Amino acid sequence: MKQAYLILLFIGLLSVSGCKNPSITLSIADFGAKPDSRENASIYAQRLIARLQEVENNNHVTVTFPKGVYHFYEDSAFVREYYISNHDQDNPKKVGFALENLNNITIDGQGSEFIFHDRMVPFSLLNSKNISLKNFSIDFEVPALRQLNVLEVNKEKDELIAEIYPGGNYRIENGRLIFVGETYEIAPVASMSFREDKRLTYLRRDLSFNPESVTEQSPNILSIKGWYQVNETSTGERFVLRSYYRPTPGIFISECLDTFIENVTVHYAEGMGLLAQMSENITLDGFNVSLRGDDDLRYFTTQADATHFSACKGVIISKNGLYEAMADDAINVHGTYLRITKRVDDHTIQARYMHPQAWGFKWAEEGDQVQFVESERMELVDNSNNTVTSIIAIDKPTEFGAKEFEITFSEPLPMEISEEGKFGIENLTWTPEVTFSDNVVRNNRARGALFSTPKRVVCENNLFDHTHGTAILLCGDCNGWFETGACKEVIIRNNHFVNALTANYQFTNAVISIYPEIPNLEDQEKYFHSGIVIEDNTFEMFDSPILYAKSTDGLIFRNNSVIRNNEFEPFHWNKHMFFFEKVNNISIEGNQFENGFDKDNDVRVELSDEKSVILSDN
Repeated sequence: MKQAYLILLFIGLLSVSGCKNPSITLSIADFGAKPDSRENASIYAQRLIARLQEVENNNHVTVTFPKGVYHFYEDSAFVREYYISNHDQDNPKKVGFALENLNNITIDGQGSEFIFHDRMVPFSLLNSKNISLKNFSIDFEVPALRQLNVLEVNKEKDELIAEIYPGGNYRIENGRLIFVGETYEIAPVASMSFREDKRLTYLRRDLSFNPESVTEQSPNILSIKGWYQVNETSTGERFVLRSYYRPTPGIFISECLDTFIENVTVHYAEGMGLLAQMSENITLDGFNVSLRGDDDLRYFTTQADATHFSACKGVIISKNGLYEAMADDAINVHGTYLRITKRVDDHTIQARYMHPQAWGFKWAEEGDQVQFVESERMELVDNSNNTVTSIIAIDKPTEFGAKEFEITFSEPLPMEISEEGKFGIENLTWTPEVTFSDNVVRNNRARGALFSTPKRVVCENNLFDHTHGTAILLCGDCNGWFETGACKEVIIRNNHFVNALTANYQFTNAVISIYPEIPNLEDQEKYFHSGIVIEDNTFEMFDSPILYAKSTDGLIFRNNSVIRNNEFEPFHWNKHMFFFEKVNNISIEGNQFENGFDKDNDVRVELSDEKSVILSDN
């Protein structure tokens, strides 16, 4: 009997063992790649991914890279047609790693540097599940952004002498500076001004670059004459020269489930550092968009946002990251409004993507929940929640590359919804919860963190250090950017804000700006945002505006500390610590103000009953 029992136990153990998903480990070296060789690693990425496509989905594959530097060139790279939210929709795109229709893959760089050449998407993840990227950095050999290091200023001659960095890869044609990539050329039209300490220069936002002439004094040393910035400039200042073109993010994620990115750094990308669209559950842990350390001679990272999440759902977690020196925000989470172009019948409308950098990708699926908004007042249409029963592209064979759709709903549409007015449609299913925690955001243009989702948002334990504009923005806009939507539960706590708002940008009315774009605010009857708590934060301020809120019902500002300093001269048009327009149920309580609090001067309320703001700080 005992022997039979042991035999049965052994068979059972074998059975249990056989149910486990086998794990496979591959090395890029198995496919011929050698670190530190400068040979074209795109060839070996092609071989690797061909092998991954052969692996059964229930196997987990870990791909390792012997630590070193790997170079990826357009030649032998993947060629793809991608439509990427909030980027320029030019095609085709060259791709270093096209991870498509794959499951259970980990790419472990083991501390390697991946250097890309020309204009590429380093990593794309499409229609995949449980993909992990970790332990590597992304950079480009020749960036499309460059900087001028000012060596001399001669105001009498209206001339700057400056060194271009990184050096080389430029030419001058008819007095005009042109950057030369490996297969492209760009004439810069704008610049960002940085101090020597890598902070953006006080009050110098979005400068045009239009000098009368550029000449070369010696290799990489340029004479720049007739530029309106000469009289405002000092030796040691850096001007990061750029276009507004954004063709390629560093990492592109589309229609994926359960994506994990750990200890990955993007040093440069000619677009976002990371762009995710129509994907569910994304975790960034130690994902950075940053310089190569304090001694890095570059002053810039990405051409646009560090991270951007468009029409995602599930949970987005971004923690332990460093985001610096980018030309836009650290994080932006939103959906995309479609504009109603035709009411077909009581169940069917036609609608289109409106922004020139946001179209071509899937907008909804059958069963998705939606709601409608009147654009001028940014008010929800009564009883407009509905369910998509079908959605088809009407300008393309499929949603791929489409701008306009015909959408049918389960319930009758409210009678007022038609092309006669301005109405947008918002997909509520593809909206995520967000946790943004323990990150550092510093020395970047525009804004720090943007959240536009009705699901729970927690923004905590972050350092916002010298963001050039607003540190945190809650927006919503069905008129220009067409980025949804209304926030319903936002917790902003235990953050440290250091001298944000050293220049004016769009939507930057205070350090924390709750600013939906509402052309007709006076006639609005319903509030847009709600359920916002700002507590236990520290604000180090040189100027007045701490909090601005528009069209908000339910906001608590409590137990915060406000400390004053003299790093810069106050300049902002908003002279009030708290400025509210069209608000209700606002509470300011239990805060500590180093220079005191005077409700008559420090609080301004417009288009609202004074009783809508409750003050216990006096």
